[in-house]
Amino acid sequence: MITRTTLWAGLIMASAGLAACGGEPETDNPAEEEAAPMDDAARLDAILAGDHRTDEERARDQYRHPKETLLFFGLEPDMSVVEVYPGGGWYTQVIAPYLAKGDGKLYAASFNPGGASERALAALDSYRETYVENPELYGDIEMTALGEGEHIAPEGSADLVLTFRNIHSFMGAGMADFAFEEFYRALKPGGVLGIVGHRADGADLPDDGSTGYLYTDDVVAMAEAAGFDFDAASEINANAKDTKDHPFGVWTLPPVRRSSAVRGQDNPGFDRAHYDSIGESDRFTLKFRKPIAADGALLE
Repeated sequence: MITRTTLWAGLIMASAGLAACGGEPETDNPAEEEAAPMDDAARLDAILAGDHRTDEERARDQYRHPKETLLFFGLEPDMSVVEVYPGGGWYTQVIAPYLAKGDGKLYAASFNPGGASERALAALDSYRETYVENPELYGDIEMTALGEGEHIAPEGSADLVLTFRNIHSFMGAGMADFAFEEFYRALKPGGVLGIVGHRADGADLPDDGSTGYLYTDDVVAMAEAAGFDFDAASEINANAKDTKDHPFGVWTLPPVRRSSAVRGQDNPGFDRAHYDSIGESDRFTLKFRKPIAADGALLE
């Protein structure tokens, strides 16, 4: 098992390698160089290169740009962060070790387990066993839920709430408004909401999220209706190859690579080559902020 100690020993070595390439200034004293603190970008580079990530997981970096995305959202090591609907933990593998080094805290806010299918509950158990029960590597992770009667984090406690490619799911479940209100409730005044989603802009698609794609203006409107101020947008996760006219919505593309109208049922005659050549979807990357008044009080 990879431990927190072995991970960070590897991170220090990786940082030294980055320094030799111009990422950090070299020193004349190797001991001083090893003890020199890493900046945020170098620390993320080291985590992304860590042995706790598989080659398959690293292969997605070219589409998801985790370092650039997390720096855009303002992630810092001592923050209290909520990752909403972390799924299998692709981003958890980056965020959690980063926070563990700086005594930060991660809330993993998944679905409400009440009434969930056996498959969903098994996925939740797998997440718990992989991340929550491995604090030496992933630090302090507290599992919470997004749902009626549940809270993703204590009110006004989070510096940063993040959700990656999930807003369409909230819309499909009829809980998008609730989700944005809960994001707002959990954040401190001045805290940041970071959203990455499949972008429908430039295509003629339904606006209900049924294809997985959403229009940027609609997501901005939902966030602002909950009280957020729009802060910034980035093209970090744009993909100009994505024509968005796929037979099974965004799920036709990697990593899902769906080939039939029935989920989980492959069509052996389906030609995946075109869709695989596109890569993962075109995505918006949006940053919102919970407002504060001039005196630091929460704006109502």
